[in-house]
Amino acid sequence: MATDSVGSKFKPGVQYGPVLSQTDLYLLKAELELNPILTSSAPNFNLIFNISSGHTTGINPAGPQDRDLGFTTKDEFATVPRVTRLILITRLSPWCTIVDNENGVTLKDICEAIWKDYSENYITDAEFSAINPRVQEAVKRTAMSRQAANSQANAWYGAYTPAQPPSRFKRYDWLRDKIFFDRLHKQDDYALQRLGFKAPNIFVMDFVS
Repeated sequence: MATDSVGSKFKPGVQYGPVLSQTDLYLLKAELELNPILTSSAPNFNLIFNISSGHTTGINPAGPQDRDLGFTTKDEFATVPRVTRLILITRLSPWCTIVDNENGVTLKDICEAIWKDYSENYITDAEFSAINPRVQEAVKRTAMSRQAANSQANAWYGAYTPAQPPSRFKRYDWLRDKIFFDRLHKQDDYALQRLGFKAPNIFVMDFVS
């Protein structure tokens, strides 16, 4: 079963008004409406997005929970009005994910940007040293557990090699078990605290286990 579009105004196309740049947003003081898929409020589709693997699928909250749905709405726009940039932050990590598309940021753009940000970048020594020892150990255990799982999976294909304790940690290890995207929402007070400014295109990400 394919997912249905959540509304014509988010569908791909050029008939829904201009794409607003960062400057346009600030000058117009425009408020952005998020695609319901990003707020977990779409009636027929709950996004299931694994930050560590990049795998995206979904379920119909009103239908069978054991039946995955294809992410067929991935090319829908993330916001109305459409924008060239979104800035995403989260209370669970110190990083800021920038999502750019001069033709308007889409759902696919957001998933790809978050996945690349957390899977392709390592936690720096300075970042790791800044967290308390208890959290450091939790990050280490998470990384070791994932590495052991990968080694076990490789063993099924005859490629098993003994896992060595990781010396570097991916950004998704920082999230520990909370590696699934939950939703985006506005929180200007937190944006001010984190970035020193607020803007219509800054959103807070929630992740869940």
